[in-house]
Order: sequence, then structure tokens, then C-alpha cells
Amino acid sequence: MAMETTQRAPALEQLLEQHRVPLTGYCYRMLGSAFEAEDAVQETLVRAWKSYDQFEGRSSLRSWLYRIATNVCLTMVGARQRRARPMDLGPSMSAETALGAALDEATWLSPVPDTWVVDGDPLQQVQSRETVRLAFVNALQLLPAKQRAALILAEVLQWSANEVADLLGSSVASVNSALQRARATLAEQKPDSAQTAEPTDDKQRALLGRYVEAFESWDVEKLVSLLHDDATLSMPPFALWLQGAGEVRKFWYGPGSKCAGSRMVPVKANGLPGFAQYKPGDDGKLHAWALHILEIEGDRIVGHNSFLDTPRLFPLFGLPLSREA
Repeated sequence: MAMETTQRAPALEQLLEQHRVPLTGYCYRMLGSAFEAEDAVQETLVRAWKSYDQFEGRSSLRSWLYRIATNVCLTMVGARQRRARPMDLGPSMSAETALGAALDEATWLSPVPDTWVVDGDPLQQVQSRETVRLAFVNALQLLPAKQRAALILAEVLQWSANEVADLLGSSVASVNSALQRARATLAEQKPDSAQTAEPTDDKQRALLGRYVEAFESWDVEKLVSLLHDDATLSMPPFALWLQGAGEVRKFWYGPGSKCAGSRMVPVKANGLPGFAQYKPGDDGKLHAWALHILEIEGDRIVGHNSFLDTPRLFPLFGLPLSREA
């Protein structure tokens, strides 16, 4: 048996790898962390590799892999608290509020590169981007783990209630009941309020161009003019978050002024427009400082999310931690 596995190893590895991107998307929606999703998918593929001889083809390979992935994710979720955004932990603060201590990485919903979770034909790509947006994945974290799995399988991956029930070892009636409760919870969160990342028209593309120009020249007034009146600014791993263009303006004139001289590199994350920010250092080089993910409504920015865990995040996007000025 070991000889047979060795002989078919390249073909089996290629077969399993074809499922990596959709599995990563599934695990990311379940776990809210790119790092945990990567670990979950790797564990899924290792288990599939080791037990492939016992796979008897009674279900499709896809169903079998998602069954393994679901079990892995349910174990990882366990009893830990849900990952969140700063806006979930308390009310907005003022620009004068001290930044405070950084909270543990496990507290936060973390970004994921589009390339990790988006593939397939153009229609599938659009749906994938819509369902990995920060607001949508954040809303998913409010659901009990099995309810979350049922919703992702049925609503995102378009599995039938029979397929979901078979995977979860449940009845169709139970699955339909769980889906009804999950849909009600998501409806309360309104995760569809912000638009997707790939700019859909010339106005949004122009908005992103003005954002980069204003940020790199550190023109605070021009930056603020791009914000919606109720825009939010958050900076994980810190709990501090601000609401309102006026508060953001004060922050950018105050502590945020250290960002002057930065350079921006476009990235695609969570189906939203993003930029990697490099800030000047004393050594004359530019150093990784933040990953900005922007939520847009119409022609204004409604959410400015700055993720500051750069030593871990930048490599995910294939970006160096420093570059020449």
C-alpha cells in the first residue's frame, strides 16, 4: 500500500492542490484569519493524503475534502471567542485618546489576499470577492460554528440542503432551520452596505487615485475630502477606532502625521481595494507600516482599515518588509 501511494504521489498531490483556493476561502470565512485558514487547509490536505486509500468514492472528492475541512475548522474554533473588528469591542473614541496596548492577534479579524481565496470563472470571482469582504466575514463570526458552516456551504458554495445535511451529519429540516436563523442574524448586520473592491466605474478608480496622491503628499484636507461624513478609522491590533471625518482629520493632523512621506503599493485583499504603506525610516529606506483596506460607498470612503501587524501580513501579499526610498 505504501508503494502504491508513493507511485501515485505526484498525481494525487496535483489533484488535491486543485482544491486549495476554494478550501482556503471556505476556511477563511469559517475562521476569520488568513493564518488559521492556511493552517486548516494544510491540515485538511495532509489528512486527505494520509487517508486517501480509505476514500471509497461514495461521495465526490469535493464533498469529502469539505467534510475534512469542516471538522478541522470546528476543532480550531472550539470555545475561543470570535474574531472581531475594533468597532465590535466598544464605542468610538476621540482622536486625543491614547492608543493603548496592542491586543493579541487572535482578537482580530485579519485580512486575506484575494489570490488565496478567489478563483474560477468571472462570475465565481465576483461572488468570492463579495463573500470575503471584511463586513461579511465579520458578520459570519457572530454565528455558532455549525450554523456558520451551513450558511457558507448553502449560500456561498451553493450546496443543496441535502448535501449540507449529509456533510454535517444532520437532517434537512435542521439545516433549513439553521439557515433561517443564520440569514436573520446576517440581515441585522447589513454586511452588504459597502461596495466590493474591484472599482466598478471610473469615479471609484479616480477616487483611489486621489487617495494615493493625497496620502503620499500627506495632504490631510484632501484625504478628509474623500471620506464619508460618518467614515470609520480602525487600526488593529489596537482597540482604538474613530468615527466621523472630523475625528479622523484630528487624528491625521496629530498622531497620524508620522505617516508623512509614505509610499503606497496597491494590493487586493478581501475583495476590497487595498494599499501597502511603507513609511520612511532613519536609515533612508522605506519600511512596512500598515496594510490599508478601504470600504467604499459611491464616491466616498466609508471604512479606512489599517492593519499594523506588518511583519506577518506583508509576506502574505508577497511584499518585502523594507524597500529603497
